[in-house]
This record gives sequence, structure tokens and C-alpha cells, in this order.
Amino acid sequence: MTLEIITSDLIAPLRHGFFTRRGGTSSGVFDGLNCGPGSSDQAQAVQINRDRVARAMETEPDRLVTVHQVHSAEVVTLDAPPEEKPRADALVTDRPGLALAVLTADCQPVLFAEPEAGVIGAAHAGWRGALDGVLEATLAAMEGLGARRDRIHAAIGPSISQRAYEVGPELLDDFLAEDPDSQRFFANGTGDRYLLDLPGYGLHRLRRAGVGVAEWTRHCTYSDADRFFSYRRATHAGEADYGRLISAIRL
Repeated sequence: MTLEIITSDLIAPLRHGFFTRRGGTSSGVFDGLNCGPGSSDQAQAVQINRDRVARAMETEPDRLVTVHQVHSAEVVTLDAPPEEKPRADALVTDRPGLALAVLTADCQPVLFAEPEAGVIGAAHAGWRGALDGVLEATLAAMEGLGARRDRIHAAIGPSISQRAYEVGPELLDDFLAEDPDSQRFFANGTGDRYLLDLPGYGLHRLRRAGVGVAEWTRHCTYSDADRFFSYRRATHAGEADYGRLISAIRL
């Protein structure tokens, strides 16, 4: 099956993509393009999938770089593929041919481009990373390479949508402690539960930080099992594990 790649007009003409699960070699609960080496999927299948992504990005497999994601605000600036995966949740570079990628399964994959300066970035932003400032940290790291914040374009890819993202009251408290205006990203759920608009919050943080322009592709990972992996959907279904989607960008 051919790979399915969602793109953003904001990032074009730079080569980039939010890859769906279609077109991979994995099977079972990982059926499709599972690119997560941290999953219990067969390592060979994951590597084949990642090789396919590298080809689609027109780069070598060893130049498709991911990090060991830890739901942090840590950003790594790269000038070459690292020997070992750093523990971080975002990457930036100004080196052509180096593809930056993040893995997600409900969290926000965010791709950044500042073509005039020749600087790109990629971030994994779940609620914790977004709250702790991973998006702003990515913008700052891009500025460190010569990018101008008001010229940076950012696109949020397939993420869990508000109608599917039920959270507890303690999460609302964490958000309100950072910014009382965050109340607007929470809708009432069942009982004491709330529904969090994670992509809306991500866009808010990007725009508040002064990014040039930002958008969400408006794809919900939870609601479209044929196209996307979802940690929360797998948990609700009682599945032992789940696949990871990949999103990548390169100069």
C-alpha cells in the first residue's frame, strides 16, 4: 500500500509530512506504518517502516532523526545525526538533508519552518510538554540558529481532538496555575471530568509566543482508526500496545 502523507501549505515547499498508518509493513495492533522502536512490534518491521519514511523524505535512513521522547520541554540542536538518541521532545537544525522527526499517538506533532533563514524544527507536544513550554523552547532554539520568530510557520498535525480527550479536574488546576485564561480550552465532560482542546491550546501557545503563522490540520487521531494510531483508543479497547505515527521535515 502506498504511504499516505498529510502536508501543510504553511510548510510547503519544504519537504515534510504527517504520515498516517497507511502503507506500512507491521501487523496486528500495529497494522500499518508503525515507526515506534519503543513499541513491542517486531524491530525489523519498524525499521522497514522507517526506511520507507526516509525514502519519502528523500534522505538516508540514518539521517531520519528522532529522539527519546520524555514529555519535556527539552530541545536538541543538531548538525549531524547523534550517535545516541538524546532525551528530549524537540529538534531543530539548519543542515540540509537532515530530516527531523517526532513520534505521536494522540499528542501533537508540530513541524516548524523558517525558509528564509534555512532553519527547521519538529516537536512532540502532549499536554505536559505544551504546558511546560516545549513549543516556545523550539522557537527559541530556532532563533539561536538565525531564524526570526515572526517568520516561522508552524503546523500541528493529527492529534486527539477535544471531543475525545477527557481529563480529570487536577489537569485543569495545573493549566489554571500557569494561566487563568486556560479555562477556555476545557469543556464540561461527564461528572467531574473535562474535555481538553489540546490542539487549540497548542495554537494558543504558539501565537502567544509570536510565531508568524500557525495551523492545525484538523485530523483527530482517536476518531479515525483506519488512518491513525491512538494511545487512548488502544487503552479503551484493552489492547496491550499501540503504534506510533511519525511526522518529519527536512531542508
